[in-house]
Amino acid sequence: MPTYAEGTSVDTGRSRGEIERTLGRFGATAFGYLTERSRAVIMFEYAERRVRFTLPLPDRADPKFTRTPTGRAKSPSQAESAWEQACREQWRALALAVKAKLAAVETGIATFEDEFLAYIALPDGTTVGERVIPQIDHAYQTGTMPALMPGAN
Repeated sequence: MPTYAEGTSVDTGRSRGEIERTLGRFGATAFGYLTERSRAVIMFEYAERRVRFTLPLPDRADPKFTRTPTGRAKSPSQAESAWEQACREQWRALALAVKAKLAAVETGIATFEDEFLAYIALPDGTTVGERVIPQIDHAYQTGTMPALMPGAN
C-alpha cells in the first residue's frame, strides 16, 4: 500500500513553513518547532489553547535506509538520501493532517476540541492524549471505568 507523500520532493523546511503559514491563515497566534534525533515537535497557540504535535522521525540506522532489498550495504550517501526521503514524507503527512483538522474546524464539521483535543498541552507539559489514552486502554483491558474524581470512593 503506498504511503501518503511517497516520493515527495518537498523538503522538510518547506513543509514546516507550510504548516506555519496554514496556522497563521487559520488564526494561530504563536508557532514554534524543535527537532532532535528521533522526533520533531511543533507547537502553536490557537483559541487560547497550546497545541503540540510530536512527529516521530525515522531511525537513521534502520536497515531500510542502510541496506538494499537484497541485504547489501548502501553507501553512506544512499542511506542518507533514503532517510531524508522518509523525513520529507513524514513532514508532508503532518502538513496534511494539520490542514485537514483546521479545515474541518473552519467549515463547522468539527469543533477545535474535536480535532485537537489529544494534542492540547496541559500546564504540566503533557498533552491530553498522553494523560487520557492510558486510562482508555486500562478501561478496555479491565472492563472498568476510572474514577470520575480520583480519590473519591
